[in-house]
Amino acid sequence: MPQHSSRSSDELARHILQVVALIPYGKVDSYGQIAKLAGLPKHARLVGYVLKHLEAEIDIPWHRVINAQGKISLSKLDDYGDNIQRLKLSEEGVMVIGNKINLKQYQWLND
Repeated sequence: MPQHSSRSSDELARHILQVVALIPYGKVDSYGQIAKLAGLPKHARLVGYVLKHLEAEIDIPWHRVINAQGKISLSKLDDYGDNIQRLKLSEEGVMVIGNKINLKQYQWLND
């Protein structure tokens, strides 16, 4: 009996990454918003999973995705022990205070 599963995990990951690729320089958005835009509402954790398992050399602005409270939740560190996501956002002019970003100022799309 053929299985009628909706979409493969590769296809879901591709949809997520297509949306992440649209986030403009100097802007951020939340895992939940990315999931919604990718047609996967309520699957914010899947977005986090996909981004956490990206290959290092992939050219997708993963660092522009933060949690719904405006906090950095990925903890990829460079050789000096600095949070790579924080460094990349700072390079784009996004102010990170503690591990938090002002969503009113920097969020790409608001609900």
